[in-house]
Amino acid sequence: QVRLVESGGGSAQAGGSLRLSCAASGYASTYRRSYMAWFRGAPGKEREAVAAISRGNGTTYYGDSVRGRFTISQDNAQNTVFLQINSLKPEDTAIYYCAAGEFIGNWQHPSYYVFWGLGTQVTVSS
Repeated sequence: QVRLVESGGGSAQAGGSLRLSCAASGYASTYRRSYMAWFRGAPGKEREAVAAISRGNGTTYYGDSVRGRFTISQDNAQNTVFLQINSLKPEDTAIYYCAAGEFIGNWQHPSYYVFWGLGTQVTVSS
């Protein structure tokens, strides 16, 4: 049974940093088309794809709104994916979800991801 558990969310000031973690159990695929990703959702907004990483070759992908501030990485030995968020902005306030799936297609489509965590709240104050 696959389980994704996010942690590291919280409250922070604009300009600060947070590091989110996603611990995956029961999901150990290293296929290059196996991805783990971070999405975020805020009330009244569509779920936004933030970043993704190929478990097989480590290729990373970023959404336009976060490129340069967010960094996704993974520790395959610990089966954990991280999201480093720097230069926080109030508009980064959202629930951040970890997702995993194997597919050929656009990493930004949430429907491609079979497994999801429950999310961790990030709140940024100005």
